[in-house]
Amino acid sequence: MASILNITELCGDGIGPELEEAVASVAQALPLDMTFDKVDWSLERRNQDGEAAIDEGVDSLKRNRLALKYPTVTGSVSPNALLRRRCNFSVIYRPAISIPGIHTNFKEDVNLHVVRVGTGGTYEDPGQLIGEHAAVSLRMVEREPCTHAAQFAFELARRNGWSVTSSSKHTIQRVTDGLFESVVKTVSENYPYVDFNTELFDALLGKLILQPESYEVVLVLNEYGDFLSDLASGLVGSLGTGASGNFAFGKEGNVEMAMFDPAGGTAPDIAGKNICNPAAMLLAFGMLLDHIGERFLGDKLRGAIASAIADGERTGDLGGSLKTTEFTAQVVSRMGL
Repeated sequence: MASILNITELCGDGIGPELEEAVASVAQALPLDMTFDKVDWSLERRNQDGEAAIDEGVDSLKRNRLALKYPTVTGSVSPNALLRRRCNFSVIYRPAISIPGIHTNFKEDVNLHVVRVGTGGTYEDPGQLIGEHAAVSLRMVEREPCTHAAQFAFELARRNGWSVTSSSKHTIQRVTDGLFESVVKTVSENYPYVDFNTELFDALLGKLILQPESYEVVLVLNEYGDFLSDLASGLVGSLGTGASGNFAFGKEGNVEMAMFDPAGGTAPDIAGKNICNPAAMLLAFGMLLDHIGERFLGDKLRGAIASAIADGERTGDLGGSLKTTEFTAQVVSRMGL
């Protein structure tokens, strides 16, 4: 008898409950025995219970080592930043892949996979004022998270026959970005059959606009990855199809914990109206299926989402007329399970 798969659900704000329902509908159609450990991470709960609410979510994630996270309001502290710090999510992976039927400004198909060092940079330091006219923040780049990200990127490329491009401003940020590039180069030597090159980040942005089809796996530091991920979503025409994976690693370099979430926010203006687009959340669920070795089911889910959109069965943000529940029903029926 197959073992039960326990998945932490960090339940959030705004459209979060509607996205939970969409995931539940798809999960019920899958030939897997899954249970969901729901943790209320709404702003109201976090404000009311403070650290106890955060601890409950982190403890559940560390116990199950697998999670889905729904959009959350930041409030005074970013839940995503807390998770990265408490769970040591040192790598963030966000694919941006063209889906026929979504209008874009590019005729070329985009198959871009952004692998981002999820910690460090200036995001770890809130900064400090110096007198009235200046401010400073410390930018830290660490060898271990860079190594994890590089190994993740090259493994992803090796499995799929893709190229890897590392990108930074190592000619200017010679110490910090230089450390990153030296780590990547060292890791690349273990993957002689993976095409690998390095681009300066500003040049990369221009080339991505001009020829996005020329890039596959792009490996970057924290801030660069933040900027690049949203640009990549723009290339494929919608933040509504952006999903990401967050990974923590053990001492042997193996993935110890994984969490998957949509790129979009809580969308309070449409919350509770059954009109939000659940595609990004469902794609995040598909990434979770890949991670647990159910690539066939992940492909089925992605194919169902893509075919529905291509056939005009879409939510309003993509030019369609379907309700959230109607789009989800289309996806479930097209999976053919």
